[in-house]
Amino acid sequence: MASIVDPDEDLVRRVGQGDPAAIQAMVARKLPRMLALAQRMLGDAGEAEDVAQDAMLQAWKQAPRWQPGKARFDTWLHRVGLNLCYDRLRKRREVPIATPPDRPDLGPAPDRGLLAAQLGDRVNRALANLPERQREAIVLCHYQELGNIEAASLMDISVEALESLLSRGRRTLRQTLSDLAPGAEP
Repeated sequence: MASIVDPDEDLVRRVGQGDPAAIQAMVARKLPRMLALAQRMLGDAGEAEDVAQDAMLQAWKQAPRWQPGKARFDTWLHRVGLNLCYDRLRKRREVPIATPPDRPDLGPAPDRGLLAAQLGDRVNRALANLPERQREAIVLCHYQELGNIEAASLMDISVEALESLLSRGRRTLRQTLSDLAPGAEP
């Protein structure tokens, strides 16, 4: 098995020996690539800087123990950078937030307006089919919210006659719209 040729072998050896010029050369050569990798992976400049610095710190710590020939140093450093990025991405997913991003819409369902309109049309048709005096009594009392005495006065009838009209009109509406009652089968 042939040994891998590593253009960084001498530089890594010198970094491992603590040579300040070699450390500076490694940072100048590798930091921009680590920074670009982390920026593309994370999409956040601040986090990318942290990852690139952590990767360079691991390279500096690993340099004294580096064994040439097993893998290229640049390949190893990229793997370290990627692992650090993946760690950050996992933490992003795990961070609990105060409010969940997807909350149920507490407003009316999209079809509720349509259903209400259809129901209103049915009620209006049923109301229109009532005898005129029953319809007038129900409209005055339920839609115009007049009291029985006021409605009876407007219709020029007694309160008892109004209540009789209301009773018959409600019964007819209940029968006509019985399929809308809770528990009624369509």
